[in-house]
Amino acid sequence: MRRNINSIASVLLLTFGVASCANESIEPEAADTDGKVAMSFTFSHPSETRATETSFEEGDAVGLFVVESDTPLEISGNVLNNEHLTFSVSGWNSGRKLYWDKGTYNAYAYYPALDEIFSVSDLPFSVATDQRESVGNSIDGYEGSDFLYASSLGIEASPNPVNLQFRHILSKLTVRLIKGEDFEGEIPDNATVYIHNTVTDATIDLAAGVATKNLRGAGKTVIARKVGPTSYTAIIVPQRLENRVPIVEVVMNGVSFLYESKFLFKPGIHHIVNLVVDKNPEQVKIEVGGEITDWN
Repeated sequence: MRRNINSIASVLLLTFGVASCANESIEPEAADTDGKVAMSFTFSHPSETRATETSFEEGDAVGLFVVESDTPLEISGNVLNNEHLTFSVSGWNSGRKLYWDKGTYNAYAYYPALDEIFSVSDLPFSVATDQRESVGNSIDGYEGSDFLYASSLGIEASPNPVNLQFRHILSKLTVRLIKGEDFEGEIPDNATVYIHNTVTDATIDLAAGVATKNLRGAGKTVIARKVGPTSYTAIIVPQRLENRVPIVEVVMNGVSFLYESKFLFKPGIHHIVNLVVDKNPEQVKIEVGGEITDWN
């Protein structure tokens, strides 16, 4: 998901009949579809009500599961199994045609889409350790780390689109560098910001939309992405740092400013902290700037 694309997009998916022994079957293109209702979905980015630089762009792919409402979500055997919907100038396209059958359904969507899923209750997912902006056109470490989730329950066959509103299920940390009273000159705009001692591996429950830290995961270092002259941000797996450890390190002009503390990274929360740097690197202090729930 990247820049200057409308964050609400609709996709019309046409289906085939349902065989007596399976949830999903394929019909020829020319088959009579009389009496069947075409699937239609509307996908909304968390920032869709605001002008933002983070939205869906051509080539982005969403993964979609659809199950009968009285059956649990499984890896396979659902009405739709990890169906990839790719955004283009014409909207969202699945690559095949799907219809609703009679009954009620639950839909679960996530981004970014994964080619293979081996578990829907403990889906392995990792945030990138280098989340700096990519110079290419592919998804960079920050964008690929921002796992989005949406669901809609009790859907009945209807020509009206089903709205799937995405939300963030991981945590976000933004570090704003503030010049202290004793700091000489201006804060350089080429600093490197590291987030230390966080576990980057998680498992995700696609039915509940919950990310859980890998309890056996080791703490690693994440390089934050620059988002302003003195602002840096990173996606972090939700977790609690119980002990006082190095968390934020800023390297400027060859000098390291290191802050140690405990911290709670909450799911779906954007944490904002101000790192006040002084002439003496050992006098770094931090000010908690607040928490944002509906972040871009």
